[in-house]
Amino acid sequence: MFLKGCRIHWKKNCSKSLNSIKRSIWKGNNGNMEFRDLKQQYQLHKTDMDYAIQNVIANANFIQGKQVSELEEVLAEYVGVKHCITCANGTDALQLALMTWEIGTGDAVFVPDFTFFSSGEVVPLVGATPIFVDIDEDTYNINPQSLEQAVQSVLENTNLKPKVIIAVDLFGQPADYDQIRKIAEKYHLLLLEDGAQGFGGRIGIKKACSFGDISTTSFFPAKPLGCYGDGGAVFTDNDAWADLIRSYRIHGKGLDKYDNVRIGLNSRLDTIQAAILLEKIKFFDEEIKECNQVAEEYNKGLQGVVKVPVVKEGFVSSWAQYTICFQNNEKREQAIKKLKENGIPTAVYYRKPMHMQQAFKDKMVVELKYIVTEKVCERCLSLPMHPYLDTNSIRKIVECILKI
Repeated sequence: MFLKGCRIHWKKNCSKSLNSIKRSIWKGNNGNMEFRDLKQQYQLHKTDMDYAIQNVIANANFIQGKQVSELEEVLAEYVGVKHCITCANGTDALQLALMTWEIGTGDAVFVPDFTFFSSGEVVPLVGATPIFVDIDEDTYNINPQSLEQAVQSVLENTNLKPKVIIAVDLFGQPADYDQIRKIAEKYHLLLLEDGAQGFGGRIGIKKACSFGDISTTSFFPAKPLGCYGDGGAVFTDNDAWADLIRSYRIHGKGLDKYDNVRIGLNSRLDTIQAAILLEKIKFFDEEIKECNQVAEEYNKGLQGVVKVPVVKEGFVSSWAQYTICFQNNEKREQAIKKLKENGIPTAVYYRKPMHMQQAFKDKMVVELKYIVTEKVCERCLSLPMHPYLDTNSIRKIVECILKI
């Protein structure tokens, strides 16, 4: 098989030609199209990945091995913050942040209504109340105007104390942090960046996971930077918060793990996952470039046919998802059927808004409007997106949609 077993090193002077080769020639998976092609990624980097994993096994230091601290240093430098603290998953990362800030009963935490469940789930886990906020109709990120209206509604109609904004970098694009930060400062709120989907994105030269007072990400396999299991990380410039997060992630440890000074979690990134991520970060920026080229090809074919993703000027998306919107739900369902018939996988992120989830039924304390979220949930569809998606595959996907 082409390139199988070869040792691939990404270098600036050859990455462009190598990317062209892998996208035009590689025909892995017996011709089956993947939604997020982790199989091709592994085959292209098999020797390096296998060596990294075997090195951990040979040394038998599976928990808190040296690769974990090495990864934390690499990621902190990549993002541009003082501290990176790895943990077991992206959900724990969010919870660790809220625990560090002592968020709890009587506190209001503002969360976009259009996001994965965990962004809101962690709020009642610490005893606080989630307040869901409508989204921007172009970026699908939290709408700053709706956010301020939600804060004012909580102040006027409840006894809750507004404490935290959780801004999600949905589908890979950072939220509008310039406007969100202004609202946070106006109402004395802490800003928590949920960069689970946005790691690798940026605004100007400032990278995702550096915008929050605390920021988090996920290394779930299908994320832009994914490991081979679960994993997450927390980022901050605050020394005191970083120390608390390190304590909370290992059972509230003090001087060591048998000196427990607070109630915490068991949330460590294992050494094998750290080793995998240390390899993947080497070619991560090249993959983001490739994903942006894929997005451009999609846009050229679909512009004017469906609503294509909008990346704001000066923003760069890491393209966790390429999500389009149809005129109505019927068109969306027809597209899903047509694409499936042609062997093309799709996904709907997300069919149900947060405010309509059964788990939050008894936690809705203010009446707010979610016009954009409800419309997008009815019409959105995510198409295959990864650095290895070749032009012929993109053309096939586009042609299927054009026939609807």
